[in-house]
Amino acid sequence: TAFSGEAMAMGERTPLALLDAPASGRMAVGEAITNIAAARIAKLSDVRLSANWMAAAGHPGEDARLFDTVRAVGAELCPALGIAIPVGKDSLSMKTLWQQAGEVRQVTAPLSLIVSAFAPVTDIRGTLTPQLRLDAGETDLILVDLGKGRNRLGGSALAQVYGVIGDTAPDLDDPAQLKAFFADIQALNEEGRLLAYHDRSDGGLLATLCEMAFAAHCGLDVQLDGLGESEHAVLFSEELGAVLQVRRADLLPVLARLQASGLAAQRIGSPRADQWIDIRKDGAVLYAEPRPTLQRIWAETSYRLQALRDHPDCAREEFDSLLDEQDPGLNVQLPFDPAVDVAAPFVNQARPRVAILREQGVNGQVEMAYAFHAAGFEAVDVHMSDLIEGRRTLDEFNGLVAPGGFSYGDTLGAGQGWAKSVLFHPRTRELFAAFFARDDRFALGVCNGCQALAALKALVPGAQDWPRLLRNRSEQFEARLSLVEIPESRSLFFAGMAGSRLPIAVAHGEGRMQFDDPAALARLQAAGQLALRYVDSYGRPAERYPFNPNGSPQGVTGLCNADGRVTILMPHPERVIRTVSLSWHPDGWGEDSPWLRMFRNARKWVG
Repeated sequence: TAFSGEAMAMGERTPLALLDAPASGRMAVGEAITNIAAARIAKLSDVRLSANWMAAAGHPGEDARLFDTVRAVGAELCPALGIAIPVGKDSLSMKTLWQQAGEVRQVTAPLSLIVSAFAPVTDIRGTLTPQLRLDAGETDLILVDLGKGRNRLGGSALAQVYGVIGDTAPDLDDPAQLKAFFADIQALNEEGRLLAYHDRSDGGLLATLCEMAFAAHCGLDVQLDGLGESEHAVLFSEELGAVLQVRRADLLPVLARLQASGLAAQRIGSPRADQWIDIRKDGAVLYAEPRPTLQRIWAETSYRLQALRDHPDCAREEFDSLLDEQDPGLNVQLPFDPAVDVAAPFVNQARPRVAILREQGVNGQVEMAYAFHAAGFEAVDVHMSDLIEGRRTLDEFNGLVAPGGFSYGDTLGAGQGWAKSVLFHPRTRELFAAFFARDDRFALGVCNGCQALAALKALVPGAQDWPRLLRNRSEQFEARLSLVEIPESRSLFFAGMAGSRLPIAVAHGEGRMQFDDPAALARLQAAGQLALRYVDSYGRPAERYPFNPNGSPQGVTGLCNADGRVTILMPHPERVIRTVSLSWHPDGWGEDSPWLRMFRNARKWVG
């Protein structure tokens, strides 16, 4: 089983070009590297860069700035770092002219370099995030300041707030220092000494620390002693660097390693269990504010934009969710042991065949085939044209699966075009009706496949109360990690999993279940046909956004037919059958995530 992968990160410091164009280019490269350093990468020379140059060619002074910046980045900095730029693009027409009320007007964009860094990752399990760990005992925060106390404020967010540019731009002054930083971060990560990591860039140290606290829903004690005379410059300069979280027992060894490499590193505070962010210097409190207050300020611009773009009620519900100081966030309730393979007794038997159906635009067939293969099935790729034109039948399969993807580009309605390719062709309609009628066959529909099978309910025994699938209440495509509960149901896929509360991948634009009969959902629940529903962080059926990403009543997002052989659900369990595929999971889970149990249940059911 592989744990390798690939990481990508970006860097851009366009405002600095108004002060110092070559510095803006060097800082863009530096930001991309301090970003990607959070991944486990063997060595800095494994990183490759893509450079996207934008400039107003021909505008006075811009050609010279472009030349100087290309030379600074391509001929000087990257060779010093041992990094190649094998690819890139340019847009050299960043100026527009028009006439208004008889006057010639123009807008000229400053020189801009957007750097994309990408590198092979040796072990994705070692990826660091900004989320502070509150379950590791006493911990400390370390600032690694690659600006070495210069705290230059030119081009910073603080300067922009006051409508000025500033005088001196931050810069990547010492490539060797950045190389040492990258090597030390990788070594410390490999040794397990780093708990959290966040690079310092837009907004400066204050924004960096607050974002780490926001991710963890905690407070902070911060001390600025020894970082510079001006606390404003210390907090808001956007010099290169990073904040690290380490266990208190590791504080001195980590500082010793960093300082031995010539890096400016010192302890600047620690997380605190309450919700206050407290900043001090020389023993005096400079600033103190509750974390939720600051997080609401931080999120308000996004909320205002979201309220214009999305359903305003959903935007408000998400913004208001920040008021809950006690929100535990994603959490797990697991009444079974995911390490137990219920399909193990059948490992030496012939693999039952399952048809992984495809239609135009479907793109989730590979993950679905892998999930069933991992559970002991032989997964067979079957395109709908194979069935329509008679090249295959469904008689040879123990199960059929309709995976996710944009069938017919969703232009015919989510999953509706796919369903019509069954209903409007007499041969396929007969094939599917006969398959669903057999009590020794099973079926699963996920995402677009859920929508398609829901539209085929007339062919599925005991599915008469299934809903129609409509556009998400948020009016947007929703892609997130959501919390779901598995209630007691007849679904063969969830045998032995009732009572579970688990995170799962969600990716759909039309997943809101609408029941034509108001009493239908109650009948389904009473009959044990409610198989999956969204819950909030407290385990309550979710009605509010974003805990319920599509707006379905009572959070329902999975159903089965009357005897449990056919199950439909909107989230994607097949994408998270490996623990490492989850963007969050509790420590201690093994290779297999609890979602693999679903597919093993199907193998056990076939026998």
